[in-house]
Amino acid sequence: MNSTNRTVVVTGIGATTPLGGDSASTWEGLLAGRSGVKPLEGERFADLPVRIAATAAVDPSEVLPRPLTRKLDRSAQFALIAAREAWADAGYTARAGEDAAIAPERLGAVIASGIGGVQTLLDQYDVLKEKGARRVSPHTVPMLMPNSPSANVGLEVNAQAGVHTPVSACASGAEAIGYAVEMIRTGRADVVVAGGTEAAIHPLPVAAFASMMAMSKNNENPQKASRPYDKARDGFVLGEGAGVVVLESAEHAARRGARAYCEILGQGLSADSHHIAQPEPTGRGIAAALQGLLESSDLKPSEVMHLNAHATSTPQGDLAEIKALRKVLGDDLDHVAVSATKSMTGHLLGGAGGIETVATVLALYHRTAPPTINVDELDDEIDADVVRDEPRALPQGTIAAINNSFGFGGHNVVLALRTV
Repeated sequence: MNSTNRTVVVTGIGATTPLGGDSASTWEGLLAGRSGVKPLEGERFADLPVRIAATAAVDPSEVLPRPLTRKLDRSAQFALIAAREAWADAGYTARAGEDAAIAPERLGAVIASGIGGVQTLLDQYDVLKEKGARRVSPHTVPMLMPNSPSANVGLEVNAQAGVHTPVSACASGAEAIGYAVEMIRTGRADVVVAGGTEAAIHPLPVAAFASMMAMSKNNENPQKASRPYDKARDGFVLGEGAGVVVLESAEHAARRGARAYCEILGQGLSADSHHIAQPEPTGRGIAAALQGLLESSDLKPSEVMHLNAHATSTPQGDLAEIKALRKVLGDDLDHVAVSATKSMTGHLLGGAGGIETVATVLALYHRTAPPTINVDELDDEIDADVVRDEPRALPQGTIAAINNSFGFGGHNVVLALRTV
């Protein structure tokens, strides 16, 4: 097939998050301003400096059969649950080839994870030390591979146009969705299942992030711990789960009579080249990604009415993002309703871009911006219209939204979506 520049639409969404076991309950939780952060129970977390996290509202064991969960790391379990919901939501009734609406060679999968099967790796090392080599699971390698979630989703839907796993820390999920857009635009695929997943709530990652001084230590008040833009913010709260979308060329979706939630315009990419973990303080790299998005699409700053911000609740990161937006959008930032949904879900690392894209799709579809909670005293340097405490109606007519995701290593990904 010749390369084209086809319009790409979102036809299906799926999620399992700290707010709910599917996209509907997650959206309900976001609109209600409900925090998914809880104390971490159990002896293995008792001596850690951080003893809170946003654990999944519905454990995968309640959804998937035990023989399957024993062969999948928790990150792949989340991905599979979200992908199944998205696939059904898009109107597909079986695997590609069995459902005649899509041929396997025209279907791709791009599911990202920032850390991969870390729980499997650490747990099986404990087995090796305590019980010996013969007791190590034969499924260990397929479970711990970073591409395991993508591979298992690809097997589930019979994707043969390509199965991919971008790894760019906390930008991974968004980069996966941007990669999927390019697969469709260049003619490699007609449909792509894309998103991000993460399951890193384990004592070692928690202790390591705490040692970096990256996480909130508000153990006494978990639901107030994630507080983007607040003067008292002191770091992110770790979350787990997955968010997945089904992307299609507009022509393919129209041929089968599928509902289109919105159009996805594309991505802007850049790298800070500043520090392995700290954001570039002026927002230079973020601004470059956003400017690149504007230059490579027909998006106009005047169309942008909503932003799902990266906004992890770190003092430096939240401010750098707003500086970059003001630099590129100028006065148009004044009419952008800014939501920081990590205030409720926590930070899902490589899964963040996935669930936040789902949230952005629903914000456009329902024309409602979810709130940012826990902003008791807005930082004086946050020069933007933050939606606080209550949802806000978005304007009628053609409007656009941006979803930002940034990661350790200086990765910057900006996605743009527009109503149809």
